[in-house]
Amino acid sequence: MGVSDTIALFIDQMLQEMGGTAELQRSELASRFKCVPSQINYVISTRFSPEHGYIVESRRGGGGYIRITRVAMGAERLIMHTVNTIGDRVDANTASALMANLRQSGVVNEVQVRIMLSAISNNALRPIRQEDRDVLRASILKQMLINAV
Repeated sequence: MGVSDTIALFIDQMLQEMGGTAELQRSELASRFKCVPSQINYVISTRFSPEHGYIVESRRGGGGYIRITRVAMGAERLIMHTVNTIGDRVDANTASALMANLRQSGVVNEVQVRIMLSAISNNALRPIRQEDRDVLRASILKQMLINAV
């Protein structure tokens, strides 16, 4: 297991123990895992983003902290939050992360995820010009999500 995985696992365990919200200090974590603070930033930005169902607040300075909150929402609210997160365009990687969050939250099942991701894959959108795919992908995904519940 790599350092990023170890840090993510530690943060996830803290979130579970603290009821869904954890306050962390970047320098403390970096010291604990013997890494640079930017490694902590990387883990937080890639694994604890809004697309993954988290709200991250950061305060810099001597007493600074990072507060990570797992967003708990009902199915309809989570879908509407996801639709709003998608906006006018979404790339394939972000769409996959959003769908993984919905799957993990139990809003959609594995079969629905596979069907939706297949429908918006670069392979499926191949006839569309590269620069237009993210716009079409967003439109299709939003419609599928709105009609999934």
